[in-house]
Formats: sequence, structure tokens, C-alpha cells
Amino acid sequence: MAQPRCCWWPLTKLVLFHLLIKSAFSGFEQVTTTPPLPILPLPSFSQLKWQQREVIMFLHFGVNTFTGSEWGTGHESPVIFDPIELDASQWVDTAVEAGVSLVILTAKHHDGFCLWPSNYTDHSVVRSPWKNGHGDVVQELVDAAKKRGIDVGLYLSPWDRHDPRYGHDLAYNEYYLAQLQELLKRYGSVREIWFDGAKGANAVNMSYYSTEWFDMVKELQSSINIFSDAGPDVRWVGNEKGFAGSTCWSTINRSKLAIGKAGIADYLNSGEPKGRDWLPAECDVSIRPGWFWHKAESPKKLSKLLEIYYNSVGRNCVLLLNVPPNTMGLISQKDVKRLKEFRNAIDTIFSTNLVEKFFLIKASSQRGGKGSSYGPENVIDNDHLWTYWSPKDDDDAKGDHWIEFRSSTDEGLRFNVVRIQEAIGLGQRIKRHEIYVDGKRVANGTTVGYKRLHRLEGGVVHGRIVRIRILEYRALPLISSVGLHFDPYWNP
Repeated sequence: MAQPRCCWWPLTKLVLFHLLIKSAFSGFEQVTTTPPLPILPLPSFSQLKWQQREVIMFLHFGVNTFTGSEWGTGHESPVIFDPIELDASQWVDTAVEAGVSLVILTAKHHDGFCLWPSNYTDHSVVRSPWKNGHGDVVQELVDAAKKRGIDVGLYLSPWDRHDPRYGHDLAYNEYYLAQLQELLKRYGSVREIWFDGAKGANAVNMSYYSTEWFDMVKELQSSINIFSDAGPDVRWVGNEKGFAGSTCWSTINRSKLAIGKAGIADYLNSGEPKGRDWLPAECDVSIRPGWFWHKAESPKKLSKLLEIYYNSVGRNCVLLLNVPPNTMGLISQKDVKRLKEFRNAIDTIFSTNLVEKFFLIKASSQRGGKGSSYGPENVIDNDHLWTYWSPKDDDDAKGDHWIEFRSSTDEGLRFNVVRIQEAIGLGQRIKRHEIYVDGKRVANGTTVGYKRLHRLEGGVVHGRIVRIRILEYRALPLISSVGLHFDPYWNP
């Protein structure tokens, strides 16, 4: 028999009220923990995209290719420039096969010879026999790159040994700016513009209006990266060996820099933790001894290229590897072969991350507590920028934070390379770190940045427990990715 309404109605209302309250509070429990504050300065969108390229390609090509020189005199006749089999598609195909997404061409080197038909000088392809004076190397590269979906950069040497206006500040800077406008208006999107500070010891005095250059470049192409000794987007690493400093900050003070300024190589090489500007370093080096193609030269050994990779990409930089076309207008098959070997080696080393075979990941703490979106499991996902492990806040930036990996096998795993990456979209933070395997320290270092690679000096280790300790930092360390890899080419 049904109960009277007066008996069950208040109980129903009480249950409904309880469920309503529980639902309301459960909503509060699901609020996401906010991310930590960024630490300034921060990279721009275009700087982040540049950093993720890791390896890009330089193409030194011009009259020096035909004279056997490195620095032309400026008196070379354009008649010598005749690359009868020039094939920009072969250059681009070589880049693609090497895993490169950006190629930079020397549109004008120190000799002043222009690889495009400039309206402001006839010291260019218009006076060469190549294509009866109707050729345009820049356009051919742009067209070939567009077909393969890769980006183009251009080098326009400030030092010009041919043009008589060089040494006359106003006249030459007007000429230089005019050519900048030609290149950036005529050839579509340019992703990097390269301003070299090199000049001979006996070069005439010349003031570069670099502020005007930079402003004009950004006005014409706002998403471009400008490279020079002084940035403003990418800085020189301070040498032509392809090696960054063992400490390498993306931060630096631009007020201390200038194009061609002497005595700043060490500062460029290491950067500065208190730097006010985000200005990461690019490591330029040639695959051959020289920058231009010379018949008697051969490409560097694979072991040397890998050493360069670890000391550039593996030290928070981008590697700019020069691969010069020959007198026929083609990249030498020796260089093509070595580049394929280089790419295959990188893929062999880094395509397998042994961390993914570790069944347990632990950390000293976790922002927001267990279940938040800042757990240590983030270091093995595929997002190397915006997901990361974050420890809980501390007050003095001196805490000993650590992340640890335990093997799922009794015998442990075999590796000789440790990779660490920071979430640099929120700033560069780590100042000192150490790596332990089964309680023994196997590596230590200072900065990490976008990517730090440790080739273990002791060789291959068999380990069950790997711990990375972050000992000093500018702000709470944020680790976006960790890898343990085996490098079969490494024999310490």
C-alpha cells in the first residue's frame, strides 16, 4: 500500500537538495589548476617555429664558386658565372631528404655580385652568359622550394667590395636598403634574412644603418626572423665551428651587441641568464672546409657532423649547415650522400625513446597535486612545447626538484644519450642539472633550453633507475620532454 504523500515528500526534497549541493561542489573540484607564470623575456611565434626546425641549410654560391676563392675581390667579371646545369630543384630535394625545412641562399656575398637581376646594379646575373643574361637564381630557388613546401631565407652581405658607394655612409645605405626592398617585395615570403658582420681588416670605414634595415625588413615582412650579431631575432653563435657554449642562454642584452663589433664572441656563445632580450643562437658551419665549393675539398666525416649536431642542436641552438653548389650549379653527390648519412644517423639515434619502456615515472612534486595537468607523464608525450611536468611552487628557487624513471625490466635498459627539453614558451629557466643512473652521477650541466643532449662520456650504461635533478633555476623548472637514446655511432 502506498505511503501518504505527507510521509515521503520531505524526504524526496532532502535527497534532491543533497544531490544539488554535491553537484555544485563537484564542479568546483574539477576546476583546472592554472599554469605557472612565465619568466621574461619570451620567444615570439616566429622564433619558436625557427627553433623547432633544428637543422637548416646554407647555400653559398656565386662568382667565388668559379674562382676558387672564399672572399672575392669585387673585380671578378660576371662572365665567369655560368652554371650550365643549375637545378634549384636538386638543391631543394637534397634539403628535403636531409630533413631540412629552410634553405638560405647567398643572394649577394662580399664580392657584390648579385644572383638576381637587381635594378640598382649591373654587377649581377644580367651580365653573365648563364641563360643569356636572363637568369634569376633567387627566383629559381623560390619556385623550387614552393613546389616542395619548404621555406627560403636570403643572405645580403653588408660588406660590398665591388660597389663604389661602399664607404660613403648615406649613398651605400640607400643602395643597400633599395636591394633589401627588392628581395623582400619581389620574391614572396622570406623566413630569414641574414646580415653578416664580416669584413676584411683593410676594409674602408663604413657605418651601417642597421636600425633602418631592421625596421624596413619588419615593415615589409612582419613574420621574418632577422639574423645578425645583434639580432634582433636570431644571433650569431660567435664562431664558425658550429659549436655553442656548454652554457647557452637564449637570453642576452642587445644593448651590448652590434653588427661587426669586436670582442663579443664569448658573450654571443653563452648568452646571459639576466638578459632582457630573447635572442637565441644560430650555429653556422660548412659541410666542407670552405664555404664555397672547391674541387679539391671533401665533406666532413659523419662522426664530425654528429659532434657538431650535439654541440649545436644539443646545446639549445639551431644548426645552419652550409652545402655549396658546384660550378655546374648542382650539389655534389659526395655532399648529397653525406647528408643522407647524417639524417639517417639522427633518425637512428632519436627515433626510439627508451623512456617509453619505463613503467613508472615519479617526481619530487607536482603542481596542483596528483591528477592535475602538470604531471611527470607529460615528458613522454609528443608536445615538446606546451605540455610539461611542473613541480609545486617554492619560495627561494633553490629547491632540489627531480624526475625519475624506473625500468620495467630487471636488467635495465641500455643507452648512452640523455635528452632534456624545457617548455621555453614560458621562458628559459634551468641553470644547473645533474643526471644519475642507479644512484651514480653520469652527467651534469648548466642550461637546457629547447633541447639539451648529453652523450655520456663513460659510454653505454645499463640502468634501472634514472633520475634528473634540477639544482638551480631562474624560476620554477618546467620540463616538456625527456628521452633516453642509444647512439651506435658514439665511441668515447
